[in-house]
Amino acid sequence: MKTRVVIVGGGTAGWLTAGIIAAKHCSQSTEPQQTEITLVESPDVKNLGVGEGTWPTMRDTLRQIGISEREFLNCCDASFKQASKFVGWSNGNNEHYYHPFTAPSGYGSVSLAEHWSATAKDIDFERWACAQGTICEQYLAPKMPQMPEYAFSLNYGYHLNAGKFVKMLHQHCVEKLGVKYIQGHVEQVVSAENDDIAAIVLTNGEQISGDLFIDCSGFAAILMGKHYQIPFKSKQHILFNDTALAAQVEYADNDTPIASCTVATAQDSGWIWDIALQNRRGIGHVFSSDFTSTEKAEEALQNYLKKDPFLNAQNVTTRTIKFTPGHRETFWHKNCVAIGVSAGFVEPLEATALVLIEKSAEWLSQQLPRERTAMAVLAKRFNALTLERWQEIIDFLKLHYILSNRRDSDYWLEHQQANSIPESLQEAMALWRTQAPGVYESNQRFELFSSASKQYVLYGMGFNTEQKYQTQTALKEAALIKRLRNDIHHSTEKMLSALPTNRLFLTKLMESSNRAN
Repeated sequence: MKTRVVIVGGGTAGWLTAGIIAAKHCSQSTEPQQTEITLVESPDVKNLGVGEGTWPTMRDTLRQIGISEREFLNCCDASFKQASKFVGWSNGNNEHYYHPFTAPSGYGSVSLAEHWSATAKDIDFERWACAQGTICEQYLAPKMPQMPEYAFSLNYGYHLNAGKFVKMLHQHCVEKLGVKYIQGHVEQVVSAENDDIAAIVLTNGEQISGDLFIDCSGFAAILMGKHYQIPFKSKQHILFNDTALAAQVEYADNDTPIASCTVATAQDSGWIWDIALQNRRGIGHVFSSDFTSTEKAEEALQNYLKKDPFLNAQNVTTRTIKFTPGHRETFWHKNCVAIGVSAGFVEPLEATALVLIEKSAEWLSQQLPRERTAMAVLAKRFNALTLERWQEIIDFLKLHYILSNRRDSDYWLEHQQANSIPESLQEAMALWRTQAPGVYESNQRFELFSSASKQYVLYGMGFNTEQKYQTQTALKEAALIKRLRNDIHHSTEKMLSALPTNRLFLTKLMESSNRAN
């Protein structure tokens, strides 16, 4: 019996979900397909267009759905992302640290963080434990041009043009993966006797029936919010930011360096993101309307743009995005699953939007129900896992704020109040004061943020893990630590001399693609 999957909403959430499920279940062989995927997209809804930073998981996603990395880089104005760089978060004095995608050397077998904390605190932790921040400072690519697609010297994700990414996914899903595309606005939801969704009806009268419905309709949340009235749980008492001003800014010239990290620069009442693509940068100010006005946030953003010599900042216009940080109470109800903004939304501080879409769609693809009787069990498990992930995201984002020493505005002061800090994060902080985050501290099999990520943020922000004495284990590991540190030094020097700049890598890629065509 064929399973009919109906995705309501396009955008990145809809088309990524369609591609991930179709790549596994919609075979192009002569065998009868067991899954039919239909994506319904309203012509009136514009893509949010600000999810332009990805995690390294996107490499696996693109490879699994059958998209060439060369094609992706060319079609989506994409560039490499190796890290997030945080500027002014600790003290507001233009200091910075990196949260790279490459784990500390020896990660999983030895804790460099423990040894750094005991012996080398005068050196930046990330630079002591990893080469990637140094590579980012020089605007270098994470790989050599001759390497195979998706291979790397340093782990990486991407910066991408969200609009072009959606267009590429749309074309690939329809032409290569057999996804059926229908353009129309949902007028009505038809319920079955058991309160499942039996079908949706479009404004032109067309009725689309399905077995499983996926709500990717963004803030509208047509199925999960409007139809099922699943409550939305605001987290604004934890994460204060609720407004973003977004802009697209051209480079000053064609030789301007292309950064391979997302830059997050702290402001009085929020922070500014800066994402470098091949032909422009996506820059925006996310802030709390409780602590500043849109006019002041706009002024701060324009000042940021004008100070950057690599930008053509004349006559830059912004658009305003209002949001409530938080998520649905549940994410799978009856035969309906919410993925993307319809499930929840928070500020893009660690680029969690796309990775959560990927992980949700991947889980659903692996556990796609063949019988209605399986849905209750699957829904229970999906809801538990997704709720854990949202809690993990909220805790990790809040961590950046509570570690700050900034006391220059009410915004930063308020973040220090205990009633705004989740109990789970308070517990973790108590643990980390006595020992560095380790690989075994989490019970989650599918955690989003590893202990390596927590180490980079904690020690990048100047957090202190007390070292009362040199343990016998540390003494036994001294030779290994010395070898790892030598390896880091030599690999850093080697990559600094060999890796091309992002600009050079991408220019040569474009030139070779043009010759091939």
